[in-house]
Amino acid sequence: MIKNIFKILFLLAFFIFTVSAREKKETALPVFEQPLLITSAGQGAEVYLASVLAKRAGLNSSLSKIAAPKDMKNIKTLVLVLGASLKGLGSAGLDKAKEKERINLLVAEAQKKNIPILCLHLGGEARRGKLSDEFITFFLPFAKMAIVVKSGNKDRLLSRICEERNIPWKEVEKAADALKPFKEAFK
Repeated sequence: MIKNIFKILFLLAFFIFTVSAREKKETALPVFEQPLLITSAGQGAEVYLASVLAKRAGLNSSLSKIAAPKDMKNIKTLVLVLGASLKGLGSAGLDKAKEKERINLLVAEAQKKNIPILCLHLGGEARRGKLSDEFITFFLPFAKMAIVVKSGNKDRLLSRICEERNIPWKEVEKAADALKPFKEAFK
């Protein structure tokens, strides 16, 4: 009887420890610093939404849809808003290759200066497709953290990349819900 009680207590303690460790892992967010530079990775319109979220969160941010490495002076976090738009690329005078080259230069500069990257995918299902998926697959692995809208992750592409690379990620129902994890990610 006493052996059974000890077994039950041991299992209960093990269960509590496992659950609390898992909760800490899931809720712990990287802590990014300000100021932040917000730019598009694919020229999707959601880059403007990211800028609005940063303002509502009270973050010191600047927005540049076509940011270049020279724009990263005094920046402590690079925010890449993932999602491609042919219309957006065209109006920026870019094609897919030029946009990838621009983002590659930003990522290289961020790595050189030890600036962490936060990736956002706010467009949901409407901002997915072959072109967007190329940008997601190529640039999400550089993130220190990601925030994604649930409808844009139905096939689990974003979460799979994050899990394979041990990138913490938060999934939200709609873009407006990204405000809380976005704000919490910063000091």
